[in-house]
Amino acid sequence: MNGKPQAESTQIWLKDAWYVACTPDEIAEKPLGRTICGERMVFFRGPDGQPAALEDFCPHRGAPLSLGFVREGRLVCGYHGLVMDCLGKAAEMPGQKVGGFPAGRRFAAIERYGFIWVWPGDPEAADPARLHPLEWAESAEWVYGGGYYHIACDYRLMIDNLMDLTHETYVHASSIGQKEIDEAPVRTRADEREVVTSRHMDGVKAPPFWRMALRGAGLPEDAVVDRWQVCRFSLPSHVMIEVGVALEGQGGYDAPEEAKASSIVVDFITPETETSHHYFWGMARRFAIDDPALTDTIREGQGKIFGEDLDMLERQQANLLRWPERRLLKLNIDAGGVRSRMMIDRAIAAETIPVESEDCWETVDAV
Repeated sequence: MNGKPQAESTQIWLKDAWYVACTPDEIAEKPLGRTICGERMVFFRGPDGQPAALEDFCPHRGAPLSLGFVREGRLVCGYHGLVMDCLGKAAEMPGQKVGGFPAGRRFAAIERYGFIWVWPGDPEAADPARLHPLEWAESAEWVYGGGYYHIACDYRLMIDNLMDLTHETYVHASSIGQKEIDEAPVRTRADEREVVTSRHMDGVKAPPFWRMALRGAGLPEDAVVDRWQVCRFSLPSHVMIEVGVALEGQGGYDAPEEAKASSIVVDFITPETETSHHYFWGMARRFAIDDPALTDTIREGQGKIFGEDLDMLERQQANLLRWPERRLLKLNIDAGGVRSRMMIDRAIAAETIPVESEDCWETVDAV
């Protein structure tokens, strides 16, 4: 090394990774402007129907391109009519020559699993193979319903929240909370792919949300059940939570399908700014998949539950900004969130580590 101090990175999110940007309906009729990982982007569909993402900035006068409209798969600025193609190149403008305009910034975008995904980093490095695999999204044996919230807090606070479900007893007392959550031990493990926290509660009564799910699965809602929560964090910021209840003594998590109501709580957490994020939430289930009314009921129930999280997290963020010097305490229940943040930090460090120049290596050889 040449002995010069390296500047510490202040980046708090990965850039070379796939994030959920929006749902297909959000770009069905007009372009969508959305800030992701600090980058202001505009999303629309190109002439081939595939999603495209550009910097939300018109090279003519700097107007947001998202205030324009799409014509024949090209984006028309709503200020003076400059037309941009999917690669960020100025294509035409009424009465003007714009062929010499430099291309604007573009972002790699892809549609899969019922979502539009974006890669905020180098578009040439965007690899569809690195898209998070979602088996439930491609199987006829599952049904999904969900929604979206904009939340004014650091995206990592949401990860902390989802990787420690102890808060359900208090924040969600009327829906999914119960005292046995506090009493059941939490187990945490981590490898190079994911961080997993799990909690199993045997011989309990199901809380209101799960009584509704038992009814939907054709099971007695007042039965004694074995309940489980398995939270899985993976980069860049996804949390999938396997949850469910099974009739007592039928094997719990491993019970046959006819003896349980189980599902995956889907959480895609997309950073917007340092103190805000986009939260795409939902539930994928394998029981009563032909019952759209149940899907609507679950979506409504989930919406209320996550609305309670929203209120708590936004107030938490406000407190952290109000008292930035305060150190927070850590308990064993925080292990999942702590390990997830460590995984994020390691990945950011690998992405941002400076490349050694030749003269640095020459100095090392000389020593």
